Amino acid sequence: MNKNLLKSTGIFMLLTGICFNAAAQQSAETKAWVAKSNEYTKIIIDLDKKYSPEYGSSQGLAEYDSHIAVPTLQNIRAERKDEEAVVAKLTEALKTEKNTFIQQDINIIITHLKLSFRQQDFELSRQVPFLNASSTIYSGLETLLDDQTPEARRQAAVMRIRKYAGLEKGYKPLATIYKERVQQQMAGKNMIYPSKQQMETDLSRNASIVGGIAELCTKYKVTGWEQPYATLKKQLEDYDKWVKANVLVKARTDFRLPPEEYAMNLEAYGIDIPPAKVAEMAHALFNQIQDEMKPIAEQIAKKRNLPSSDYRAVIRELKKEQIHGDSIIPLYEQHLKDIEGIIREHQLVTLPNRPAIIRLASAAETAQSPAPHMVPPPFLNNTGQRGVFVLPLNMPASPGEKATDKYDDFTFDAASWTIIAHEARPGHELQFDKMVEEGVSQARALYAFNSTNVEGWGLYSEYITRPYMPLEGQLVSLDYRLLRAARAFLDPELQTGKITQQQALDVLMNDVVQSRAFARQEVERYTINAPGQANSYFYGFTKMIALRKDTEAALGSKFNALHFHDFILSQGILPPALIREAVMNDFVPKEKAL
Repeated sequence: MNKNLLKSTGIFMLLTGICFNAAAQQSAETKAWVAKSNEYTKIIIDLDKKYSPEYGSSQGLAEYDSHIAVPTLQNIRAERKDEEAVVAKLTEALKTEKNTFIQQDINIIITHLKLSFRQQDFELSRQVPFLNASSTIYSGLETLLDDQTPEARRQAAVMRIRKYAGLEKGYKPLATIYKERVQQQMAGKNMIYPSKQQMETDLSRNASIVGGIAELCTKYKVTGWEQPYATLKKQLEDYDKWVKANVLVKARTDFRLPPEEYAMNLEAYGIDIPPAKVAEMAHALFNQIQDEMKPIAEQIAKKRNLPSSDYRAVIRELKKEQIHGDSIIPLYEQHLKDIEGIIREHQLVTLPNRPAIIRLASAAETAQSPAPHMVPPPFLNNTGQRGVFVLPLNMPASPGEKATDKYDDFTFDAASWTIIAHEARPGHELQFDKMVEEGVSQARALYAFNSTNVEGWGLYSEYITRPYMPLEGQLVSLDYRLLRAARAFLDPELQTGKITQQQALDVLMNDVVQSRAFARQEVERYTINAPGQANSYFYGFTKMIALRKDTEAALGSKFNALHFHDFILSQGILPPALIREAVMNDFVPKEKAL
């Protein structure tokens, strides 16, 4: 099953928040339906923890810390059988459940599971997978070896290493299980092999990822890890050699996904219109944003006495003002305070009374996730952990290349404003903080997630903050919006073969003024890492803008942006259609009555 798209533990799942007295924020009626909804959701949560103990551990449940998933085909089929039973049980519950909100939550879970069934059926019947054992193991360990994980829990990482290596009774090495899984799929007829480009790229980064395990063990001073790690490292190296000799040689040279698979990706990411339509809309907005950038670039060029007022040249000049080393985090922290001041002064959204956390990425983290991202804390059993905004600085070398590409896209003053607005406040960090504070049901917190829901708010957060940024920040904020429009036509046009990867790189490096490192990371996203996902920023943003316009039209002079934004955040991660329904049926009537 494609857990990367649907499971709440992936890179695009950004759950954040700390423990709040949610009960104090809710009416008795709301508390009652949320409690009942959570009883239904517990059925699927318990299955997730049973078959993926790393998930339970990531949610703060220490009893799962020393356990690991055993992803044999037998266990995959057993999990599927259990999940089908959940669908049947929840479908029956719908027949008698009268509460509209609980009905919505049950349907969220059923929809989540049914899509995962279709993805799994496609994978098992049509695909030879590329199962990256190094990446899986690193993800299972970094949850425990983290600054915010209590020290008493970290030593359990050694038991996980032993089990991943098959050194504990009853456990096979994960590399052996993955090898058997791949061989089972290779025995099928007319199977689709993984992308050669994806395999070469990921395999070239595994040394950094495996080395990152040792770095984590050393940093957090766990004991007894060296011998099992040495065994595990050798297993992973041997597994990668086997993959290269048996799978890579048969890998497809065309990175494009089968249309059926790409369509399911788009559905999982929350995009419910044809990709050609998304691309058409994005091309139009791309041109419009460029027109908006011109007068701002001219003002900056005049103020700074620059030789060219073209927005591309102006941004390149701004990028020369790089911040290095120990100066990066203080800059981001200062501008976070500046943006919080903007939010309060202009009453954009209600802020919590706690700081956000920002740090730089390690080499292993960058190999795993080479883009700015939010690392989630536990949601189910949070004891004070918080989300962390992580900035990568270098892009790992491509296969056959020796030099590491360096980003210059995040470490200059003008860029920090919009990145903070998106990833921290009023963006993702605040988005999920509010979700926990309001006591949102677990179905909405864990299973309604998709990139359109989440990234639409992130880009909208940049939009509402941009007018109050300095001119340089406004220009780069528009440039990042230009990037999101570019994503929404480059991704589908690469998949249809309308453009080449080099043409996509040219657009990103020339018109969007990205570094080669950032442009490479983007094209890898569209082609091998998450085809379809990049469309969601633009599409979710258009949905938010349309909803705001309709709400303003409905309320007229009574429209209050603070009330509107707080209400949106209070609803959790709902699909755009359900958010719209809540705004029009609940928010608008209540605001009219004020």
